[in-house]
Amino acid sequence: MKLDVRDASFRYPTGVLALDGVSLMIGSGEAVALIGENGAGKTTLAKLLNGLLRPTAGSVLLDERDTRQHTPAQLSRFVGFVFQNPDDQLFARTVREEVAFGPRNQRLADAEVQARVDRALDEVELRAAADRHPYDLTSPERKLVALAAALAMQTPALILDEPTIGQDASGVARLGALVDRLHAEGRTLITITHDLDFCLEHFERVVVLAGGKILADGPGTDVLRRVDLLQQAQVEPPELVQLALGLGWDTMVRTPEGFADAWAEQRGAAERTRQDDHRAGRPAGRPQPED
Repeated sequence: MKLDVRDASFRYPTGVLALDGVSLMIGSGEAVALIGENGAGKTTLAKLLNGLLRPTAGSVLLDERDTRQHTPAQLSRFVGFVFQNPDDQLFARTVREEVAFGPRNQRLADAEVQARVDRALDEVELRAAADRHPYDLTSPERKLVALAAALAMQTPALILDEPTIGQDASGVARLGALVDRLHAEGRTLITITHDLDFCLEHFERVVVLAGGKILADGPGTDVLRRVDLLQQAQVEPPELVQLALGLGWDTMVRTPEGFADAWAEQRGAAERTRQDDHRAGRPAGRPQPED
């Protein structure tokens, strides 16, 4: 699913200009994070991508479908949306009914609906809660119910609004593994997030917004090392990036495991240099004289 935003602006009825001439192309199968301070335009942009809002200027195309010519219900077959607050979208009496609502509206056979529901609940590890009322669950669990409902739709594109808020470490790890799997399957993924460590590890491309405009767009390891740029957007670099910059590294890493490997390589290189100096009779750390 390709998403194409062409010089799009959006002004709310209050007069607030939330997006100002934004152009953005998201290719099929990309994993893209939208970051920036509150009010930067991230959620407005995301809602333009699935038709919940329509641009007041410019256009938004989903595989050449102009969102202005389709209803949100029609577009929901192509772009799923998991809200930051799950209480904004949960309404059924049981978790199973909630997750089944979308597939049923796709007029799928009952057996296929149930298969999708079971698979989605397994993916978020909530099969045991299938017959419970969503509001008997904790807020983090309700968020996973909303995610399961979106997964059951099997849309080619999926938008996650602050997916890690309220999740503990195991929940964040489960979400990360799910994002990686969906990306490997070729889904187009977009997240709105303030969790830049999660962003760096699981989303290959980062778009920085401020004041309704795009400040930067590129690989996460490039964008998230630009401290001056992130300061303009009122966000802090990920901890791994701060560590790498503090150590004077030229290359960035995306995961704790990658950091550990890079650290071991740096120490190994330093030890090899020390041993070479020792064998050559040079004082440690002194460069070899040129011929």
